[in-house]
Formats: sequence, C-alpha cells, structure tokens
Amino acid sequence: MAGGSVLREAGVKIAADIRAFQTRLGHEFDRPALLVQALTHASMSSPNRDDNQRLEFLGDRVLGLVMAEALLAQDAAASEGQLAPRFNALVRKEACADVARQIDLGAVLKLGRSEMLSGGRRKEALLGDAMEAVIAAVYLDAGYEAARGVVLRLWGGRIGAVKQDARDAKTALQEWAQARGLPPPDYAELHRSGPDHAPVFTIAARLSSGESAEATAGSKRQAEQAAARALLDGLENDT
Repeated sequence: MAGGSVLREAGVKIAADIRAFQTRLGHEFDRPALLVQALTHASMSSPNRDDNQRLEFLGDRVLGLVMAEALLAQDAAASEGQLAPRFNALVRKEACADVARQIDLGAVLKLGRSEMLSGGRRKEALLGDAMEAVIAAVYLDAGYEAARGVVLRLWGGRIGAVKQDARDAKTALQEWAQARGLPPPDYAELHRSGPDHAPVFTIAARLSSGESAEATAGSKRQAEQAAARALLDGLENDT
C-alpha cells in the first residue's frame, strides 16, 4: 500500500505508514489520535494540532517506572548506588533515540519544514523525545501494563546487558583521576566536519599526567564519552 494511502481507525484517518509503525511498535491504538500527537514535533503544531511535549513529560516518567521495576527484579542484591547508574544508562536520551531508530520512528515524525530540511528525522534529541511521547501515548491508550510490555520488548537485551557498573565513562575517568590526586580530565575539540544538521566531532580526553585519547562521534557528548572510554581502556591495559 502506498505511503499516502489512509485507513480509517476509530473514526480517525490513519496513513499507511503510521499503521505500519504501530506494527513495528507492537501496539495497535484504540485512540490513534494519541499516536499522531506523540509523533508531532513542536515545529508542526498549530491551534488545531497538539505537539508531543506534554506526552514526552509523561512518557519519561512511565519509562522510568518500568526500568526501575525491571532493574530491581533483575538484581535483588544490588544497592541503590549500583542501580542508579544502570537506570540512567537505560533511560537517557541516547538510549531512547537508539530504540527509536530500531523501529524507524524518524520516518513517521511530523516535522515543520525547517526541522525537516535540517535533518530533524535523524536528530538524537527529537528521536529520544518522540520515543518518550510514544510510550506515554501507549500508556494513555491502554494503561500501564500495555506500556510496560512495549518498553520491555523494545529495550529487550539492553536491560540484561547493562553493565554491572554503568557509570558513564566521563564520570569513571574523573573518579580515576581524583583517586590519584589529579585534577579533572580536560576535553578539547580537535576537529568538526560535516553539514550543520549532521556534524561529526573529534574530541581529545586528556589527563594532567600526560595520557590522552581521541574519539569521533556525531555529537560532542558522544565523542567526549568515547574518548573518556578509550582513555580508561588504555589506562587499565597499562596497569
């Protein structure tokens, strides 16, 4: 069926691509207008079309509850100090954006012209926000258990694979330095390339004792994390 075709569902016209997205998501909406709202970015909102910001707020909380429950069930002996970094690794914007890419959420985002031209369908923040909004839409459409089922299925192996110590690499590197009486690491942008809507950054992580490592990624934060991880790996190999 062509992408422009529509189907009627609960009195609302649903485009075929949205219908296909429901299949990828694993939830068929009784109130499909909720899904349409969840996929509508602020750049596309109007007096007659609500954007997804309020749903994003709710979805963040629903996701948090699902993950907190899952982590408690996974490791009954874990302390709060162990659980907190694992939780953060699973609910942070990058994780939500990864799941959004997994189900090709970007293909059905409703964006204004400026966001569309600037590569909005690939932007990590937009994808992560929309994923949270979609979780809220499922919750409002069918309740907590339905939302929980969708989240656990989509996050899948990420929950079981979250590291025993899931502190982000920058935090771990800073703690490594502090334990040895060194000042916090320094991060320097060495190079930036690519168009404005899809930049690529090369970042160096450096310690005052002279050790350093570089990494390249599509955002400064990701590049800094990757550089910190590379530096940590090098320090561990040297010990």
